[in-house]
Amino acid sequence: MDVTGIAQLSTSIADTGTKQAVGVAVLKKAQDIQASSAAALIEAIPPVPAAPNLPSHLGNTINTTA
Repeated sequence: MDVTGIAQLSTSIADTGTKQAVGVAVLKKAQDIQASSAAALIEAIPPVPAAPNLPSHLGNTINTTA
C-alpha cells in the first residue's frame, strides 16, 4: 500500500466519524424537539371537571350481578 492510499483511507475514516457525529447530534436534537412538543401537548389538555354535586356513595362499588 502506498502513502496516498493510506492518506485516502485515513481521510475516509475521519469523514465517516464526522458524519456519524453529525447524525447523532441531529437525532438528539429531533428527540429534544419531540419531547418538548409532547410536553406542550400534555400541558394543553384541559383539567378534568369536578363531578356535579353527586352523592359521596356513588361510584364506590360495582354491581357484578347485573
